[in-house]
Amino acid sequence: MAALRALVESGHEVIAVYTQPDRPAGRGRGLAISPVKAEAQLHDIPVYQPESLKDEAAQQQLRALNADLMVVTAYGLLLPPQVLQAPRLGCINIHASLLPRWRGAAPIQRAILAGDKKTGITIMQMDEGLDTGDMLAVAETEISDEDTGASLHDKLMVLGAQTLMNTLPAIAGQIEGQVLSRTRQNDADACYASKLSKNEAKIDWSQAAQQIERAVRAYNSWPVAYCTYQRKNKDAKLRLWQAEVLADALVDSQKLPGEVVAESSQGIDVVTGEGLLRITELQAEGKRRMPVADFLNASSLLGQVLK
Repeated sequence: MAALRALVESGHEVIAVYTQPDRPAGRGRGLAISPVKAEAQLHDIPVYQPESLKDEAAQQQLRALNADLMVVTAYGLLLPPQVLQAPRLGCINIHASLLPRWRGAAPIQRAILAGDKKTGITIMQMDEGLDTGDMLAVAETEISDEDTGASLHDKLMVLGAQTLMNTLPAIAGQIEGQVLSRTRQNDADACYASKLSKNEAKIDWSQAAQQIERAVRAYNSWPVAYCTYQRKNKDAKLRLWQAEVLADALVDSQKLPGEVVAESSQGIDVVTGEGLLRITELQAEGKRRMPVADFLNASSLLGQVLK
């Protein structure tokens, strides 16, 4: 959305926007439009939403636009060769990592999970591979100890729009016969950022506290880290929105991973495979997201072993 807004505000002619079809969302499962579609509608830009760009009719429609360049960001589908070749200058991708590190669908979350200290934006000339094309521009940013998947996404969205606008003059110069500087990726340094799943967000308390804390941050705001606890003698889901590692905390070796050993308005302290993790914001099943202090007004987890 930020890239589209920057393009419109810069005076470039945006002749069309492609986004995936509207999907059911929310409790009512009504159709929800994507943010980029909403932005396009604000500026009366035609929006196309084919189920697949492999369809010949969709490809003919795209070629008929006679575009100079296609700018892609988080589209979610591989583009077939016929689409990559349709615009005069091909297709470029605003990718949320420092390629070739973290090619694939979830580079932001994988970077946090891995404990990376920096990430960034790569403007890449797209080819038929998965994020394998030549790099046209790179911009770095730090990953702070407080960054979540959501906050880092927003930071990179802004950086991506800025980097795109800085790179466009050189890309457009090719029309006048100028040569665009490209850097080939070193495939030997590549790693894959697989798509996120709800199942992977289940906490394994046998892992180290630091690793679990990274998972809590990475999966905020989707799919959200979770575990189960006992409520009225039944298993109930507990979503973890924020947590912190208790550095240098002493852990009783007789305590089990997942066991709650202390709780206060400051947080709920849980034994892990290595160290203590303090949960500071959570969401009980069927309830709203809340600080631990609010949860403890009506509930207690002390002595429970979270699963």
